[in-house]
Amino acid sequence: MYKITPIKQILQIQSIVTIHYFELSKSFYYPGESHDFWEMVYVDKGEIVVIADEREFVLHQGQAAFHKPNEFHKIAANHVIAPNIFVITFVCKSREMKFFREKVMQISPKLRDLIAIIIEEAQKSYLLPSFDPHLKKLMENSCPPIGGQQMIKLTLEQFLILLLRSNTEGQGSKVPAMMESVDDRLVQEIILFLENHVYQTVSVSELCRHFNYSKTYLSKLFKNVTGRSLLEYYTSLKISEAKRLIREKNFNFAQIAARLCYDSPQYFSRTFKHVTGMTPKEYKNSVKTD
Repeated sequence: MYKITPIKQILQIQSIVTIHYFELSKSFYYPGESHDFWEMVYVDKGEIVVIADEREFVLHQGQAAFHKPNEFHKIAANHVIAPNIFVITFVCKSREMKFFREKVMQISPKLRDLIAIIIEEAQKSYLLPSFDPHLKKLMENSCPPIGGQQMIKLTLEQFLILLLRSNTEGQGSKVPAMMESVDDRLVQEIILFLENHVYQTVSVSELCRHFNYSKTYLSKLFKNVTGRSLLEYYTSLKISEAKRLIREKNFNFAQIAARLCYDSPQYFSRTFKHVTGMTPKEYKNSVKTD
């Protein structure tokens, strides 16, 4: 006779409250708030200053901070770097969440992939404004993907469990469930190479010579893993860097185009609009400071 074994659920998300991905100006300041649910702030690029009750600290790129329910918190850019941050608020009453109180944690590359999944599912499932730090309610998209909201919940639960596991004494620093394949490592090395050469011009042929693979193999592998071609990905990196430079206001559009090795400001502007849907000037006007 079969015996049903119940699943032990150590951590359950009851509700997702808000989801944000902000591209902030270097002078951004949010005066602060408190609420009766959890909040996680992750710095995707740059750094921010965080105040949580009596604590003040700098949250660097690749780090996440957790705010427990009813903890007063506020953030600010450092007036030097224009940061990109991911913020998610959620209701979770599981006792294991005590582990995350007042925690600042380094997020591994594979766990960052789970954050990317949450952002992608959120953009498909909800009508997310480009900038609204005062957003109080998620509005469902008119044609959301099947199970999108549940995917966000499940991915966030997986993220928190793996983060808990990797930082619990006796578990070590490895995350067994997120084993990285040889192909994944190669793609990560390519991405790092492109990031380090964003102020230069890198062709697919140069990548093939550097990594000693054929153009057909490297292009197919990169597209299979990332969903984008090498050129598309490299262009997105350049435009992302251009957006940061625009928000920091240290260079004009022509100077930014030259720094990123575009042939002309006009070509840079066309590429920028193709990727973002806005001209550089429209993007600059859309950036808020608070």
